[in-house]
Amino acid sequence: MGNIKCFLNGKIYVSYIPRRVVEAIAVANGRIIYAGSSRYVERICREFGGVSIDLNGRVVLPGFIDSHIHLTSLGLYLNALDLRGVRSIEEIKRLLYEYSRRVKTSWIFGHGWDQELFYERRLPTRWDIDEVVSDRPVVLTRTCLHVAVLNTRAMEITGLINSNIPGVIRDERGIPIGIVVKDALKHVFEYFMKTLSIEDYKKILIDAMRFLASYGITTVAFVNCDDISMKVLNMLNNENRVIIRIRLYLNPDRNIIEALKTIGVSLCSCNNMLRICGVKVIADGSLGARTAWLSKPYSDDPTTYGRQNIDEETLYLIAKEVNDIGLQLAVHGIGDRAIDMILDVYERLGDVRNRRHRIEHASLLRDDQIDRMARIGVVASVQPHFIISDWWAKDRVGERARWLYRFRSMIRKGIVIGFGSDAPVETPNPWETIYAAISRGRHEGITYYSDTQEEVLTIDEALHAYTYGSAYIINEEENLGTLEEGKLADFIVVDRDPFSVNEKEIRNIKVLETYIGGEKIYP
Repeated sequence: MGNIKCFLNGKIYVSYIPRRVVEAIAVANGRIIYAGSSRYVERICREFGGVSIDLNGRVVLPGFIDSHIHLTSLGLYLNALDLRGVRSIEEIKRLLYEYSRRVKTSWIFGHGWDQELFYERRLPTRWDIDEVVSDRPVVLTRTCLHVAVLNTRAMEITGLINSNIPGVIRDERGIPIGIVVKDALKHVFEYFMKTLSIEDYKKILIDAMRFLASYGITTVAFVNCDDISMKVLNMLNNENRVIIRIRLYLNPDRNIIEALKTIGVSLCSCNNMLRICGVKVIADGSLGARTAWLSKPYSDDPTTYGRQNIDEETLYLIAKEVNDIGLQLAVHGIGDRAIDMILDVYERLGDVRNRRHRIEHASLLRDDQIDRMARIGVVASVQPHFIISDWWAKDRVGERARWLYRFRSMIRKGIVIGFGSDAPVETPNPWETIYAAISRGRHEGITYYSDTQEEVLTIDEALHAYTYGSAYIINEEENLGTLEEGKLADFIVVDRDPFSVNEKEIRNIKVLETYIGGEKIYP
């Protein structure tokens, strides 16, 4: 038994449901071999010549597992203009001007604007952006990542100024205004990403991993992973530079699926740091952009139901192929009509419970859909911070607000949920997500709090969902999610006990140290 580390004299939360607390853990070869008293761990350390680390009474928690994150996009936006919380188009212009003078990159990227916050009460246009930057392409994505505004230069370089690609929004004269969605937005990202070198990709991904480690995130499910990101992560893994555990959910590219068939990848194969778990498909859009597919029209725009991004038969064929090669399917479904289609596909597929096929977001859920999910055996990756970010959601869905973000209802029916951030759509800070799950915006005056207050989670339930729940929905609860004997020693040290602070203070908890396999990766 080699490479033993003994962590002593702490307050160590082994698990949350049931809540189990010990003083010490012993780690050998990256796994926990004992969790219990400091006295016994000291004995292990002496007998086997281990290294002793005194926690000095500090609080230790299982590492967070983010079940839904866009890793490359996060790394990209860590190096971009931050527009979250901006209150006007004029403020965007001011921030863009300052940023463009400071940063001399060939493209300018920004993220996080939300027109619902603007005093102008309208979307920005390319002409707004042209007033500030006209000589370099500019792409500024909305907080939901389903909408972007481009300046004229970016529209010209990507060919969208005169393109028939769907998703280019035009004015009443038929002139593109610079707003792009759906296929046009995908085209913009694909065009830009092709301009990046392998070293650019490495920097982006390393920046993202380090940032996440600073928040105590030890494992992520990287959804919509493209083939280049997968190849670069494999390079980094071979160079021992992957510092957190990454589980890949690939784009449903035909070449990738055929390649997976050929090499016979089984569920979560490869190694403990980097694994392929499944394929991610986007069935609809977002509530913010009114592109989430609803069964009845939007309350604040009765002319639209949103729209589906994929038809049922195509989704079924992808699902069957993915299922047959032993991988998970993760399907983005926000509107209730999109979720109907996903559940129809899963019922046709069968074997859902064994594979743990997923619904991503599950934002608007009727009672019958929750019952159906429980019966079929679907698991869900949910993003509680949407509750606060989507403060306008009641305007979108009216009396259906009672169906928004129904975490407790799912848990009561036996549906396993894992928490994710959807970063960079939302902050990857887990304590902000935990706060949203246990408060549901009551302190922020969220209008649908009263409609959904029965969905409030306890701190135990929220922490459990962000650790064990997320481990379960990526099929790794045998290795991750708690600090029980035999599991990988992924844990964090925090500056205060989450069970000893009030609801408002929980979002201010700081991560002091992050460990993977008993080795410190942060700071």
